[in-house]
Amino acid sequence: MKPILPQTLLLATLAALSGQAAGQDCGPPPAPPGAEPEVTEDAEGVEPRIEITSDGAEFGRSGEGRLLGHVVVRQGSRTLTAETATFNAETRDFQVEGSVEYRDPRLLVGGDKGNWSSTAGGVFTGTRFELPERPARGTAGRLQLTPNGDLGLEDVLFTTCPAGNDDWLLLAGSIDIDREAQQGTGRDVKLEFLGVPILYLPWISFPAGPARKSGFLFPSIGTSSRSGFEFGIPYYFNLATNYDARFEPRYLSRRGLELGGEFRYLTQRSRGKLDGSFLPSDDLANRDRSYLHLDHVTDLTDRLRLTAAGENVSDDQYFEDFRSGVEGTSVTQVERHAGLQWLGEGWRVEALAQDFQVIDQRIDALDRPYARLPQVVGSARGRLGLLGLHAEIEGEAVYFDRNAGVTGARLDLAPRLSLPLGGAGWFLEPSAAWRYTGYALDGTEAGADDAPSRDAPILALDAGLVFDRLATRDGRLSQTLEPRVLYTYIPFRDQADLPVFDTGLPDLDLVQLFRSNRYVGADRLGDANQLAYGITTRLLQTDSGRQFLAATIGQKVYLQSPRVTLDDEAPERRASSDVVGELELNAYRNWSLRLATQYDTDASSTVLSRFGLQYRAARDKVVNVGYRYREGRIEQWEASAAWRFSPRWSAFGSRVYSLKDDQGIDAFLGVEYASCCWRLRLVGRRYLSNRTGEQDTSLTVQLELNGLSSVGNTDAFLERGIRGYSADPESLP
Repeated sequence: MKPILPQTLLLATLAALSGQAAGQDCGPPPAPPGAEPEVTEDAEGVEPRIEITSDGAEFGRSGEGRLLGHVVVRQGSRTLTAETATFNAETRDFQVEGSVEYRDPRLLVGGDKGNWSSTAGGVFTGTRFELPERPARGTAGRLQLTPNGDLGLEDVLFTTCPAGNDDWLLLAGSIDIDREAQQGTGRDVKLEFLGVPILYLPWISFPAGPARKSGFLFPSIGTSSRSGFEFGIPYYFNLATNYDARFEPRYLSRRGLELGGEFRYLTQRSRGKLDGSFLPSDDLANRDRSYLHLDHVTDLTDRLRLTAAGENVSDDQYFEDFRSGVEGTSVTQVERHAGLQWLGEGWRVEALAQDFQVIDQRIDALDRPYARLPQVVGSARGRLGLLGLHAEIEGEAVYFDRNAGVTGARLDLAPRLSLPLGGAGWFLEPSAAWRYTGYALDGTEAGADDAPSRDAPILALDAGLVFDRLATRDGRLSQTLEPRVLYTYIPFRDQADLPVFDTGLPDLDLVQLFRSNRYVGADRLGDANQLAYGITTRLLQTDSGRQFLAATIGQKVYLQSPRVTLDDEAPERRASSDVVGELELNAYRNWSLRLATQYDTDASSTVLSRFGLQYRAARDKVVNVGYRYREGRIEQWEASAAWRFSPRWSAFGSRVYSLKDDQGIDAFLGVEYASCCWRLRLVGRRYLSNRTGEQDTSLTVQLELNGLSSVGNTDAFLERGIRGYSADPESLP
């Protein structure tokens, strides 16, 4: 064979669809036969030399040539092979036939015949193609390539399933892909799953790269006992690089057509989301139904931030009808607020306007929350430099408004001096504070003081020790013993004439045990002559500091019985408070234990108790058992689990049961099958509405086609419902 002089030829590169299919048990995509390892793209602006080999060649006087047997044309990382090829010197193209194959780092194309031109691109017929980066594959009756890499396909079949598996197929009359815009359009599109057509669209637009693209998303499908069969078709609007929108009309078989959507935005200093829905003339309720939610943040400067958030619903039954689960049906009110936070070196100022829409109309007018219109809170702290003294002040000015009861303004000030002392294994901090709270009230009873006030000193002494020792002979574990005491003195002040706007008595826990004021809120300052004490022990890994065990127990001793109370609070007559304790154990492999309790020693009864045991072997192998008890009100147990039994099968479920009411509160059960290229998940749920006491049922189906799209979304629901479960493969136990 005579040597063949290479002719200049520019082989265009096909545009590859973007994305990465995540499969089960699929392994990495096989490299095309004879492919070079770790091939990289050709350098931009550099035209590599063309190398041509074949078993034989024939040339005409005009420069036309015919290559015979095992024809290989290489240009950099691109390779074109065929049994025979004809080169036209005038048009500068190759006509190839027989076992035609083209490959580059992102694409492999095989076909019956075709042609390539440095000026007009190329055309293949009877093609099969593979996209190793996804991985994905398919066939096309005709494949056309432009010089800039745009791709046109006719009679297309596409899937991310491995060779020999056609569980799902996307069939289209034609698909066009714009490589530069990273956008694709398809016409006469049909989606088949296990040989059954499940979706048809006459036209579809989709992203063909990382760039976002406006177009239809896959439908959402479900059913519930309140709304019937649900079917929605979302449309995504790629409005700009920093904001987008989604519009989703949703058909509810028992109610009608609901229009919903969301708008998201992100600027250099602002971010937020506005979402909502509108159902005109609900067939069941015979009225319009709507929901609106806003969440917004703006950083006006590096130290000044504006926040705004709010919700609004059309009626008091909205969450019952359109939300599922206890977390949705237990909503009694929604909040609206706008705030401004200003942070400085050692100080901060926050302004807030807050209001509520009460959903549960059964709440008495005098029990509904107050609006803050407005509230200004500030604090400052620093070191005086005199004997190491630290000074701080906290203050609040707020106006409380409501349609019933007493309203008015409240001013609260609390300056404080402290002297922190400490060293290796000990600390001591004496402090002195003074707290003033004054009011200007409206709506008081005749003859009542409309400008009451209260002031009192607060003296405290906080001290603690830390002992540690090696807990094992090999020195791998160490144990600490950490006793702490807090003495507090606050003289009694009669506060019966003060209103109660936002003050309550929280549960006694280890945080509340070492607070000076037993109330949360400024309307009450509890008198105190008491000593709080507690002791903590920890078991730590010496080299890493990892905590295996932490156990704490504590109590308050009343040197004088407290006299200040709220309206519905019984006076304290005992010499000491309940005993509180917490235990956290992570000592054995994948097991963890959490236990907290509040015990009344005088009555020899448990007031509060929480227990949680978890086994987490992997992100999708977790089992939880828990128990909650509040004397006279709540006694519940719960169990939840998610477990992958094999690479393809997994199951998950949860149940919350009230022992006090002898009935289930919330339960769901689901199963998932995952293959190399698709995942099907079915979840059934039955839950008790906290407001109506009715049992509701819902069913969710999620079908995910790897590398294409999904129908439904239950991952977030499972992560909320099963503690420790994660759908993220990067999440480790």
